[in-house]
Amino acid sequence: MPRLRIVFLGTPEIACGFLSRIAASGHEVAGVVSQPDRRAGRGLELCCSPVGALSEKLCFRTFKPASKAELHSVLAELKPDLCVVVAYGRLIPAETLALARIGFLNVHFSLLPKYRGAAPVQWALIRRERVTGVTLFWLDEGLDTGPVFLRREERVLDSDDAVSLFARLSASGEDLLDEGLKKISAGEIIREPQTGAASAAPKLSPEAALLDFSLDAEELLGRVRGLACGPRPRFGLELRGRKAAVQVLSAALPGGPVGEGRPGQVLSVEPGGGFIVKCGVGGLLIRTVRPEGKKEMPGSDFLNGLRLKPGDSLR
Repeated sequence: MPRLRIVFLGTPEIACGFLSRIAASGHEVAGVVSQPDRRAGRGLELCCSPVGALSEKLCFRTFKPASKAELHSVLAELKPDLCVVVAYGRLIPAETLALARIGFLNVHFSLLPKYRGAAPVQWALIRRERVTGVTLFWLDEGLDTGPVFLRREERVLDSDDAVSLFARLSASGEDLLDEGLKKISAGEIIREPQTGAASAAPKLSPEAALLDFSLDAEELLGRVRGLACGPRPRFGLELRGRKAAVQVLSAALPGGPVGEGRPGQVLSVEPGGGFIVKCGVGGLLIRTVRPEGKKEMPGSDFLNGLRLKPGDSLR
């Protein structure tokens, strides 16, 4: 199998498994590119990205370009056959894409052209998709618009949230990347135009995490599942003149019909620690929450602590 000279571009934890797969593949890792170190923590100390830290541990040449010009210069020096991109976090200009002999291969966690953008897994759950997947595609100047190399479907389970679905898609994507590298080495390079209806998966804002109980309960459950590793979904509470935000960590649809009430009204406290809130359509069983400034707790403990009871309303 011809040995490829590969440059890997990625930044967060989810990209680390892909770098490890390439390191074990027998191909040459000419260099690793991640975003610059950022200040974090109470002391605002400079912290290396997960990919940058792994690259240094594996003794690869590690680069953290701060500009498009600097990135272009790094890749021009490295002269890669192939660049592999996983959650790098920046668009790459056309003149830089031309520096890799074969091209830039990107791993995207949806079945393109559905859910182009920064948060495909979260939006697939929010929109209550039953099937999603991973796409291996060639970068062009657009946002996730390039031709497809390989793809693999993944069923969305009723029990899934963003954490569990990300884990399965990541494992599937690593296998798909292995398959892609073998095909490239064998001269099997596929570039099929994307077909079908496109949709966007933009980065989620804190405002997107607000739970409006006038909405359908199924839509709110989609937000809880989709935001399990992002800006946690929350509702507001005003009690004794004090306003607070309460994060919802886990929820479900009740097993049977719910009673009548106003949207936001607590209908019942359920065995096992949760409580049901009336929504615009149906009800939402809120199992665990994290009140502002406090630890995670069962929903029933939250109600008891504030002396809330069925008939009281949440915002």
